[in-house]
Amino acid sequence: MTEAVRVGLVGAGPWAASMHAPMLTGGPETVLAGVWARRPEAARALAAEHHTEAYRDFGRLLVDCEAVAFAVPPDVQAAMATEAARAGKALLLDKPIGLTLPEAEALTAAVDAAGVVSQLVLSNRYRPRVREFLGAAADFRTTGAQARQLTGAFLAGPYAHGWRLEFGALHDIGPHALDLLDAAVGRIEQVSATGDPHGYVALTCRHSGGAVSQLALSGALPRVGDGRYETFELFGPDGALSLDFAALAADTADDAARWATLRREFAAAVRAGRATGLDVHRGLHLQRLIEDAVRSLGGPGRS
Repeated sequence: MTEAVRVGLVGAGPWAASMHAPMLTGGPETVLAGVWARRPEAARALAAEHHTEAYRDFGRLLVDCEAVAFAVPPDVQAAMATEAARAGKALLLDKPIGLTLPEAEALTAAVDAAGVVSQLVLSNRYRPRVREFLGAAADFRTTGAQARQLTGAFLAGPYAHGWRLEFGALHDIGPHALDLLDAAVGRIEQVSATGDPHGYVALTCRHSGGAVSQLALSGALPRVGDGRYETFELFGPDGALSLDFAALAADTADDAARWATLRREFAAAVRAGRATGLDVHRGLHLQRLIEDAVRSLGGPGRS
């Protein structure tokens, strides 16, 4: 049996508590080596819950682990993950990989220079149903696509604060939606946007091969229970192909399976010394798309 990968966790907020810590302790592929957070009391509480050590010093955590998982704001992640990469640690990164394109580029360069494994927690990509859909999409002749992810995540709840409210739907929801469009329809080569990321923003994407997709994003609309505000549809000469988000949300087995898949594939990548396609370079591609959308809205974007 392959030895479990010792993973240190950076962050002790809602996402670390609800996903990272249970995922890393939920199977034989990984061991939660310890927790570091900017709030020591939160680190102690989460570490105690999962029978591991709370670290006051990030450098010490790096000494005691093989890999690091991040559940902190993107700018904090970019800086700390760069330090971890330089220390030779594999990285389990959240999206977006930075708040700005320069942050994402610097992190990617550090990962490449160190030669360490990186992997993104693009959570939908580990769902069995999504993988089935992407498999079907590979054989579907797509000429156009429409998707919308409209939620009330910014109105209330554990994620309605901080960088998400400051930067809006493009940075928080955008990576998930753009990633699925890119994977299902073809690499996105051009993107433009209109609207307001803090309210409702609409994107038009041109893909390699000529297909066009339209994407609507919002984190400021009351979420409906039947999933009608979260849809993903491909269209072509053979008809339509859709991803049923309502069924996805109701499938508890599919939800549980994605975290086991994430843990298993990350551990396998670390042991093999080879990243999957969902690595820091995928994150950089998505960051460039976000920056282009920001630029088309009149923001600074990338030059």
